[in-house]
Amino acid sequence: MECVVSELEGRLLKDSDTFCYFMLVAFEASGLIRFALLLLLWPVIRILDKVGKGDMGLKVMIFAAVAGVGESDIEWVARAVLPKFLMDDLDMEAWKVLSSKKEKRVVVTKMPRVMVERFVKEHLRADEVVGVELCVNRFGLATGLVRGGSIHNVSTSDCKCMQEKCHNEHQLLRPLPVIFHDGRLVKRPTPSTALLILLWTPLGICLAIIRIIVGSLLPFWATPYVSRLFGGKVVVKGRPPPPASLGNSGVLFVCTHRTLMDPVVLSAVLRRQIPAVTYSISRLSEMLSPIPTVRLTRIRHVDAEKIKEELSKGDLVVCPEGTTCREPFLLRFSALFAELTDRIVPVAMNYRVGFFHATTARGWKGLDPIFFFMNPRPVYEVTFLNQLPVEATCSSGKSPHDVANYVQRILAATLGFECTNFTRRDKYRVLAGNDGSVSSCTSFLHRIKKVITTFKPFLQ
Repeated sequence: MECVVSELEGRLLKDSDTFCYFMLVAFEASGLIRFALLLLLWPVIRILDKVGKGDMGLKVMIFAAVAGVGESDIEWVARAVLPKFLMDDLDMEAWKVLSSKKEKRVVVTKMPRVMVERFVKEHLRADEVVGVELCVNRFGLATGLVRGGSIHNVSTSDCKCMQEKCHNEHQLLRPLPVIFHDGRLVKRPTPSTALLILLWTPLGICLAIIRIIVGSLLPFWATPYVSRLFGGKVVVKGRPPPPASLGNSGVLFVCTHRTLMDPVVLSAVLRRQIPAVTYSISRLSEMLSPIPTVRLTRIRHVDAEKIKEELSKGDLVVCPEGTTCREPFLLRFSALFAELTDRIVPVAMNYRVGFFHATTARGWKGLDPIFFFMNPRPVYEVTFLNQLPVEATCSSGKSPHDVANYVQRILAATLGFECTNFTRRDKYRVLAGNDGSVSSCTSFLHRIKKVITTFKPFLQ
C-alpha cells in the first residue's frame, strides 16, 4: 500500500530540537535532580550534534532522561503531559498537507516512539509512527538504551516523502485539540527556561509559605490589597451582589473551575467568607482553607439536601464542572444546582501563572495551593455576571439541564472558551487512567504513594 511520510521534528513541528521534551520526561517522570542533570548535559549534547557524531547526542538525551524510570511513568507523561507542548509547536500548514493525503499517513520521529505515538495518532490522525523503541528490563524499568537503529535508516522505498507546501488551504481542517493535560510545568523547558525554573524553585517555595501564612492571618477585606505586595494580583470585573438579607435564602455563585483557589479568591473579592461545595479535595486542603467547605458525597438526594441547608443559611459557591480544566474549555455542567434555587449568579473565574500549574490529576492535590503561590506573579480574574432572570430559571418551567447549559454557554462566551460535553470521568480516564472517584476507605499506603508521586520532582 502506498503511503505518505512526514518527519515530525522540523516539519510537522516547527522546532527540530527535541531537548525540551526529554526535559519534560525527566521532570515529570523522575524528578528535579534528573531534570538538573539533563540540563548540565545540554552543552555536551549540543557539541555532539555539531560535530556530527550520528545520533550520539540523541542517545545521550534518551539515556539521561529515562534510564531507571518505570515504563508506566514514561507512558503517563506521553499521554498526559507531552501532547499539550507538542500541539503548541505544531506547524498547521504542514499538518494540513499530511491530513489531506488519502494514502496511509506515516510520521517518522527522532524520539522514542512511545513519547509521541499517542499524540500523533489521536490528535494528528496519522496511521503509523516510526521511531526507536526503548529497551525495558524485566522489572518494567527503562534501561536508557534503544533498539531499532537510527531513524536515518528508515526505509521509504514504497513511500512518498511529504515535501510540498500547502497551497489549497482547508480552512475548516483542524487537529483534535488537547483539552486535558497534566504535569506541573507551564512553559516549555528550553535550556534557558529550565535554568530559570531551577533557580526560582527554592525562592518560590519560601515565597509560597510566606504568602499562605500572611493570607491566613489577614482579614478577607485586606487580602486583595496585601496580595499586591507579594506579587499577586486580582482583577475584578462586573458588579457583585450584596450579601443575602436576614430571612432570605442565599445566592448561589456558579463558578467556572480553574484551581482549588477559586472559592477562596471569590470570598476575598466579596470580603466575606462564602462556604464552598467540594468533593475530592484533600483533607490538608480543607484544613488550610480559610473558608468553610461542604463536602459532597455524589449521592444526588443527599447532596441536594446539603446544598439546600447551606443556602438557607446564606450564600454558597459551587463549581458544577466537578473538576478543574486548564485549557480554554468548559466541561459539562452538572444540573443539580439549577434544581435547588433561582438565585443564581454566574461567575467567570480564570487565572494566569508563569512557572507551575496549580492543578493535578495524578499527584497530591494538597500541594495545589502551594504550587499556585510558588509562581512569581499569579493573577486571578473574577468576572461577575448578572443574576439569572426568573425566565431563565427552573421557576419558568425550564428543565435543570437547559438552565445548566445556558449558564455554561454564557460563562464560556465571557471567557472566550468553548463548551464541551466532557465530564470529570473523561478527564481522569485520560490523565490518570481511572474514573476520578474517591473512596472513603482509601488506604494509608495509597495516600503515601500519592505524596511520593507528587514530591518526586523536588525530592529525587
